[in-house]
Amino acid sequence: MISVQGVLLLSAWIPAMLVPVCAQGQSYPVKPIRMIVPYAAGGATDSYARVFGPKFTEAWGQQIIIENRPGAGGNIGSAVVAKAAPDGYTLLLNTSGQAIAPALFRKLPYDAARDLQPVMMLVRGVQVLVVSAAVSANSVKELVAQIKERPGTFNYGSNGVGSGPHLAGELFRSLAGVDVVHIPYKGDAALTPALLGNEVQFAFLPAAAATPLVRAGKIRPLGVASATRTTFLPEVPTIAEAGVPNYDLSTWAGLFVPAGTPRDIVQKISNEGVRMIKLPDIQKILANWGVETLGVGVEGFEVRYREDIAKYARLIRDAGIPQED
Repeated sequence: MISVQGVLLLSAWIPAMLVPVCAQGQSYPVKPIRMIVPYAAGGATDSYARVFGPKFTEAWGQQIIIENRPGAGGNIGSAVVAKAAPDGYTLLLNTSGQAIAPALFRKLPYDAARDLQPVMMLVRGVQVLVVSAAVSANSVKELVAQIKERPGTFNYGSNGVGSGPHLAGELFRSLAGVDVVHIPYKGDAALTPALLGNEVQFAFLPAAAATPLVRAGKIRPLGVASATRTTFLPEVPTIAEAGVPNYDLSTWAGLFVPAGTPRDIVQKISNEGVRMIKLPDIQKILANWGVETLGVGVEGFEVRYREDIAKYARLIRDAGIPQED
């Protein structure tokens, strides 16, 4: 039985024990922060870092040092963060490729689910199912019907094996139950002319890239690949709305920290990111880049990240996409 004196000592000791934990998040950050971008400078992911990094500096008075660590499909930079000290001073800005990597690569130098803590989702990238002008289908249902009438004769293009457009096509193949042929190209610069020339009959293009071609009448949009419509082509239904139930495959860019980072620090980074994503200048910049702002906090991003890892694993396995070394 604990004496009254023991209770008093215990009650005094517990708050003293908790103070450093609480103070840690309140005082953070007290030194510069590294933001690792696992891709080369000048790309889309790097551009996000160059926009958000200075905003964190303005808010916290500590420099954000952006460090590009490209290689191995983003896995080198991700491994740097996964193995860093879990103190909030090393951030990772990565894309949904982070959720694809566990299934696409035979062996990773880290555990994507266990070693990285999702912090917040910054932006959503939306893909649109488009057909070449030579295809007569005016809706997703019509396209599915035409493919089923002539199985194996429709080609769809992507900008590479394991890319977002490739996986979007494989999900369409699976859920719509169609027999189509995948033709990978080396990037968007090669894919777009192939679509315009009807080398491939359909493809999944980023909404911002598809919109000017749609407005010019060079391609026809049939459905949006995400769960909700896009602001770029608001008149185009989602693929699920258009006749393929449960279709949803949007991309994202978000922040991560090493697993084990104190929760109050994770929450502080998340809250600041959610705040800055709503700033008018940020909204304008990202709209011009063709992405939609999300500002999904830590809890929502944790759920989405786990779901995406499982979804891509099933998709890559079912499609028989070979793993890379």
